[in-house]
Amino acid sequence: MSSTPPSPAIRIDTIDTDGTDLECTIVCTDDLRRFFGGEPFRVSYDVPIEDVPDGILAIPVLSQVCPVAWATGADVYVPEVDETFARALGDVEETLLSLYPEFMEGGELYTRRTIDVEPAENTADAETASDSGLLFTGGVDSTCSYIRHREEAPTLISIRGWTISPSAAHDDRWADLRSRVERFADERDLETQFVESNMLSFLDHPMLLAHFKRFVDGGWYSSVGHGVGLLGLCAPMAHARGTEDLYVAATHWDGIDLEWGSRPDIDDHVRWAGTQCHHDAYDLTRQERLDVIAEYAREHDPELQLQTCNDRMDGNCGRCEKCYRTAVGLRLSGLDPAEHGYPFSDADYHDLRRSLEGGEWILGEDERYMWADIRDRVRETEPESAAEREFFSWLETADLGELVDESKSPLHHRALRAGARNAPNGVYTTLYPAWNAAKNASRRLGL
Repeated sequence: MSSTPPSPAIRIDTIDTDGTDLECTIVCTDDLRRFFGGEPFRVSYDVPIEDVPDGILAIPVLSQVCPVAWATGADVYVPEVDETFARALGDVEETLLSLYPEFMEGGELYTRRTIDVEPAENTADAETASDSGLLFTGGVDSTCSYIRHREEAPTLISIRGWTISPSAAHDDRWADLRSRVERFADERDLETQFVESNMLSFLDHPMLLAHFKRFVDGGWYSSVGHGVGLLGLCAPMAHARGTEDLYVAATHWDGIDLEWGSRPDIDDHVRWAGTQCHHDAYDLTRQERLDVIAEYAREHDPELQLQTCNDRMDGNCGRCEKCYRTAVGLRLSGLDPAEHGYPFSDADYHDLRRSLEGGEWILGEDERYMWADIRDRVRETEPESAAEREFFSWLETADLGELVDESKSPLHHRALRAGARNAPNGVYTTLYPAWNAAKNASRRLGL
């Protein structure tokens, strides 16, 4: 292994491919080592990538590493990178620096050469070939984006590594998601692609939170890294297939000013030779996306099933905040939630209100905006039952700010973060197992 670059810095050391698999190792200076989990970065695709140029193969790991580098003022060294993507990184960096001036410092990308990669021809089956792809889970946002772009017959791309861990403990959840996406695609003569990566364990996510949680509303990956991170993962696959347009559905919408890692001014900048990425449906609120879905269901697919649950992948539990929120939204769009994957009846309005008022769920600012969006529609909607009228009346005057309570983060958890931030790297390495055990214990207890 070659020498460590000047401090602070991260070097992409090796990039190897084997059939459909990619593996990268990095070298970083001692002051940055705590932000990485110590294992190689890995991605597996459904298509061979051995013939993909090195400048494209570097994109997945750069997409994970560069936000960490910018947050720590580090430079990044890579032997070769696609010229178009190198320019894109500069644009994404500019956005993140403006979004997080409290801690983003920026850094330089150094490469022995940038290459102008020739776009590849589309290699999909001739009968189902598509020049576009869509990151897809089957939830409200990605289903709305499919409906908006269905004339393109986009390839549906699902990624394992963020909300579904690559660990064996999540194999069943991944199998459930794959089965559901494949069924959705088969019914519409679409192709699928499945990508698996260890991007969160490659990064030391707990340590990133320890240093930067006080600046962001959610986790590191959700607040900072997942826009460029998830899109960049797709680069070798997109090049191998000749994908020209890659869509990622918006979570928020115009008018919501929240720090979030996937935004138009991030995702629309991401590009590489032959492929342009797009942040889709930012012009629609979540309720308006449900309106799009409702119109499509009534006209084309009355049995359409959505999957949004925070707790299950083989259906919706019907009891978590996101299930309740989606069910109410479906009703407001004129659909019966029970016909689209949500066991919801009038009796659930009482339980929903009790859970919201009782602080049963730890909610963020984005949930506050989403309930405000629902409230706006409630004010235009005539209730259909006494239970609905009672809930609508409460929601119209509820203080939604009280639903978001940052003090629900346990004091001992915040103390752990502060201790990890300030520990020397050698001490941190020794204490990390205890920090990780405490983090997992808090998660199991719902803290």
